[in-house]
Amino acid sequence: ALRAALVAVANGYQVAVVVPTTLLAQQHYDVFVDRFAEFGVETKLLSRMVKSKQAKEIVAALEEGRVDIVIGTHRLLQSDIHFSNLGLIIIDEEHRFGVRQKEHLKKLRSQVDILTMTATPIPRTLSMVLNEIRDISIIASPPDNRLSIRTFVRNWDPAIVREACLRELGRGGQIFYVHNEVHSIVRVARELKKIVPEAKIDIAHGQMPKLELERVMKNYYLRKFDLLVCSTIIESGIDIPSANTIIIDKASSFGLAQLHQLRGRVGRSHHQAYAYLLVPSKEFLRSDARRRLEAIAAFDQLGMGYVIATHDLEIRGAGTLLGQWQSGTINEVGYSMYSEILQQSIRSIKKLNSNTTDNDCSVDEDPSAEINLHLTALLPDRWIPDVNMRLTLYRRLAASKDVATLNQMKRELIDRFGKLPKPVNDLFQIHHIKLQCSQLGIIKINLGTKFGKVEFKSDANISMDGLKKLLTNYAGKARLNADDSSLQLSHNLPEGNQRISTTLEIIDSLFSDDVGQSSQSHAEEDIA
Repeated sequence: ALRAALVAVANGYQVAVVVPTTLLAQQHYDVFVDRFAEFGVETKLLSRMVKSKQAKEIVAALEEGRVDIVIGTHRLLQSDIHFSNLGLIIIDEEHRFGVRQKEHLKKLRSQVDILTMTATPIPRTLSMVLNEIRDISIIASPPDNRLSIRTFVRNWDPAIVREACLRELGRGGQIFYVHNEVHSIVRVARELKKIVPEAKIDIAHGQMPKLELERVMKNYYLRKFDLLVCSTIIESGIDIPSANTIIIDKASSFGLAQLHQLRGRVGRSHHQAYAYLLVPSKEFLRSDARRRLEAIAAFDQLGMGYVIATHDLEIRGAGTLLGQWQSGTINEVGYSMYSEILQQSIRSIKKLNSNTTDNDCSVDEDPSAEINLHLTALLPDRWIPDVNMRLTLYRRLAASKDVATLNQMKRELIDRFGKLPKPVNDLFQIHHIKLQCSQLGIIKINLGTKFGKVEFKSDANISMDGLKKLLTNYAGKARLNADDSSLQLSHNLPEGNQRISTTLEIIDSLFSDDVGQSSQSHAEEDIA
């Protein structure tokens, strides 16, 4: 990010660095000033820590082009901020910003470049990466001598709190105690003083006066006290190498990405760090909260941010590309179908941007058919425990365009994980059916236990003789609906295997041996 900023400034552009908290803004400002001291780069800080008179001067200098790099909090998103020649926006801790805020930054200048940085991308951003809307670089190698953070999920117990604090104090370290309720943070600090009277304790949260907050954090950095009772204001980028134990109160109320970020405040040196996730009672946790805590405890190795983010995507859903939801599921078509349609639109836009002829504006290929046979077809988590691996395999399946690729993938899975469970076999069968449907021009197959429907495109390439034979074989159980170009069925197929075999039988009947104008004209006569 520093090098990108310097390249932009050297080419006459301004740079905006947006961060979520005042503490992180100050930390980045110090780093930028130090690194660019010999380059004559005019760098300014804009946050609530800056006096109002000075802030007005910085805003005016930005508009006149006298400031090269501005580092600030949400203050940079306000309507009075104008740039002379903005070329690069750097968003740190991207998961702390909403969609509206990020879109506002893009509107500041049409041709601005954007670099976002985060240890745990939100589901919406990760979905954009997986669908090739955004490029991604993963830095998975930790610094030398860095140890993974040992993570424990426990019911809240004063004995556990005391033991954790005394261990850290005994080796000369410091402790974070995260309590994210400002109205009761003073009471919690008094209780901790009774539990650990040996520790010097202070408080920090975002509603404190700015000078008081600055004083507390400076004293903590200088090791003038041992235990900091704080809100999530410390979540983003705070670097205290001597703090190597963090205790998170009511951890079940935090998101997966937030827990990973908070845990990352410790273990920033060569010492072994500890993270205690305390909950009122593990027995009464909601299922999604239990899954989050199990995931954060399991993924405690270094460089696991991306894996945690993919787990978060699976738990919470991908959100919407064109809306404001940063998580949630696409209920109408499903994530796989949505991704496929989206990828084809992206390919079309990329082709349009790279060519100037009108002929290049069309989408290369139609989305695959939607197949719903009302059965369980998936990669079970017990069979492939790694979430990231499952997501990768789902994407490979969706991208398979021929039967040979499917068979090769099936052999690979058998070789790696053993005999295919029934849901996996059914999943491959459905993808095989999808490939056949795309050749025939079938849009959708929905086959339940009692009724079914097969929807065709207007120019479907099906055998009329085969269709007549099918209607004869299913006499009284199948009929054509001319209004929506569909074949409607009534049957009794209680088992999933029966529905798969019936679907394959229908598809086999509809295949045509020749493709040409003559067959199309015969089809039109038969329909008439």
